[in-house]
Amino acid sequence: MTKLTRRKALGVLAAPATLAATSPVAQAQQPAPAFTLLLVNDIYKMSDDKGRGGFARAAGIAKAERARGVPLLFCHAGDCYSPSLMSGFDQGAHIVAMQNKMGLDVFVPGNHEFDFGKENYLKLVAAQTYPTFAANLRDAKGEKLPGHEDSRIFELGGIKVGVIGTAYDPTPQISHSGDLKFSSTMEALKREAKALKGQGADILVAVVHADRAMDYEIVRSRVVDIVLTGHDHDLAIAYDGKVVMVESNEEGNYVTAIDIAVSVKGEGAARQVAWTPTFRVNDSRSATPDPEVAAIVKGYESELTKELDVDVAKLAAPLDSRTGVIRTQETAIGNLIADAIRDATGAQLAISNAGGIRANKQYPAGAMLTRRDILSELPFGNATSMVEITGKDVKDALENGLSPAPQGSGRFPVVSGLTFEADIKQPPGSRIISITVAGKPIDPAAKYTVATNNFMLEGGDGYTALGRGKTLIGATDGKLMANEVMVYLRRLGTVDAKVEGRAVLK
Repeated sequence: MTKLTRRKALGVLAAPATLAATSPVAQAQQPAPAFTLLLVNDIYKMSDDKGRGGFARAAGIAKAERARGVPLLFCHAGDCYSPSLMSGFDQGAHIVAMQNKMGLDVFVPGNHEFDFGKENYLKLVAAQTYPTFAANLRDAKGEKLPGHEDSRIFELGGIKVGVIGTAYDPTPQISHSGDLKFSSTMEALKREAKALKGQGADILVAVVHADRAMDYEIVRSRVVDIVLTGHDHDLAIAYDGKVVMVESNEEGNYVTAIDIAVSVKGEGAARQVAWTPTFRVNDSRSATPDPEVAAIVKGYESELTKELDVDVAKLAAPLDSRTGVIRTQETAIGNLIADAIRDATGAQLAISNAGGIRANKQYPAGAMLTRRDILSELPFGNATSMVEITGKDVKDALENGLSPAPQGSGRFPVVSGLTFEADIKQPPGSRIISITVAGKPIDPAAKYTVATNNFMLEGGDGYTALGRGKTLIGATDGKLMANEVMVYLRRLGTVDAKVEGRAVLK
């Protein structure tokens, strides 16, 4: 299977799939589609960024696709209600207001839909005018949640398209889903696929929020024909001649359309449906923003501006919070944030997770950091926490943070008050070579106070080692992490954070 990401050039696909042709001659050779699938996923920011992305442009693409006159199924593969600047104020209500105007046909919840808790999630679902699909999600009693479906058959161009939705299996470990139960994505897909086939579905589509390993497992299983996925933030198009897999990058930057040409032979039990996909990647830079959604965005942005465009500190050196950087290595901004929470709590050490740093942005030297910048970087509403744990627990926490390396991961450790050296060629769990605190090797038996955030204190991102000792500042006792960082920056006035060798990876 061939994977296309934002780091690789478009234009290579496993035969027999093709990207949409650009010449009139080539376009004329392509069969007319019976229907089109349109996918967006992992979209958080209201507005575009330098003319690309945002809800208004994504909605404009959907409107243009519907205007083609081909039956359309507009799918959202999850992650939108958090994290964003506005979600820190209204817990995602503004996203529902925008998406209610976009004409979504299928929505599946990603892990970030639960960042503000179960009750908030259910409140947002109740406000939606679009349906939520989650065949692997149940309440504490094992019952379906209000407003949720497992699957449905859509009639598109005379074809019965069976659609199954699934939520992200590990959500309870990385978000705040309360007592909701997340079962196996694969088992849910198998169950619903069998049911849909029994109802006469011609083509099966899974809309899933799943990591790439699960995506590929679904493809190999042949349980469905088409996988529309979110979570990895890649622009990925793959087809092995039997199963399609597509992900549409992030932030509405690209919205992928899959035209499905179909031939049907026979009727009833003898009915046979053959299909072929053609892929069209809609670059949002070329989109006409939907005026109704754009007006909603403008109103929310005006509200934010009054509160957020206030200077906090000046940068003497550049900062880089790009996802591919912050989740793989030590960064100046990670050091700065870890220093801030250590200072705020008075802890000896600090360990935070890179996945909590979210703006995906570069700041030049001389720039002024604003409230908007800090809340963009730390949008989750996490609070500072502090624990007293042993040196061994500190080591175990760092091992957990490095376990996915060299693959980028939200659990990558951002630290203060210590330095560590690790060999990521070694098996996970045995990668730490050394840890130094105050110029001396860490004592496995000694106790250290460690600042962190409430999400990690509760075992988020696998940081169970932080909960082994004594809790000094608990989940409800700490202060908003973003505010503590602002206080620290304001006191500094001028910020000169740098990479210092706190995390040395071999």
